[in-house]
Amino acid sequence: MNHPFAKMHGLGNDFVVIDERDGPVAMTGALARAIADRKTGIGCDQLILIGASDKADVAMRIFNQDGSEVEACGNATRCVPLFVGNDVTIETRAGILDARARDGLVSVDMGEPRFDWQAIPLAYAMDTLEMPVSWDDLPAPSAANIGNPHVVFFCDDPGAIDMATLGPQIEHDPLFPARVNVNFAQIIGPDHIQLTVWERGAGFTRACGTGACATAVCAIRRKLCNGPVRVSLEGGDLVIDWVPGGRIVMTGPATHVYDGTIDFETLAPVPA
Repeated sequence: MNHPFAKMHGLGNDFVVIDERDGPVAMTGALARAIADRKTGIGCDQLILIGASDKADVAMRIFNQDGSEVEACGNATRCVPLFVGNDVTIETRAGILDARARDGLVSVDMGEPRFDWQAIPLAYAMDTLEMPVSWDDLPAPSAANIGNPHVVFFCDDPGAIDMATLGPQIEHDPLFPARVNVNFAQIIGPDHIQLTVWERGAGFTRACGTGACATAVCAIRRKLCNGPVRVSLEGGDLVIDWVPGGRIVMTGPATHVYDGTIDFETLAPVPA
């Protein structure tokens, strides 16, 4: 059976988007890995399922390259209004999100960040503003949950850091029982941050919306920046607006690349 899909991306963070509003798709971690494989599948950072919801206009499920299902993806959320053809509220495992397209950009109300150690979650209690832990020569990080868990390191010279080694090491550290997204940030100015993200279950991606939100929020919380903050990633810029105690608004581009169909039965299995 052929299943229609759309290939989309937000700043190069790319997605295969499948509509299951007319009938559920029997998605598994193994099938998500096979679709995401760039050699034998379609290829993507995340697989997105858009379904019916009794709480919002649509529901969204998100699977990483490794087949794990996750709570939130900011760049994918920006693609949803383009996929369905209008502004939408979106039910996710992280809550209800509101996405609106304006002047070629999409703004998403990402909700309120959470900072309690239990909400990240961490394995034991500690202050998440400036955590009394580190790895190698990294500075003490901050942590935030933006629907999914993030740890943020503010580095003077990110180029001197072995991110390819430290990213997966920190992602799987026992301190983070649900694993964690790892953000390596450099403060460029009071309203500008340069960011590289090692995404939980996906590795390096060209952009990470929730990572940009977490990094901007932590920078504002530590009084390193004032909002709104421009966050520059490999794929381009996002603007994050947040006032302490309020909700995060993320604004940036989203692109619909092409449509196609795929027969799931032709996909080669990809080991976990």
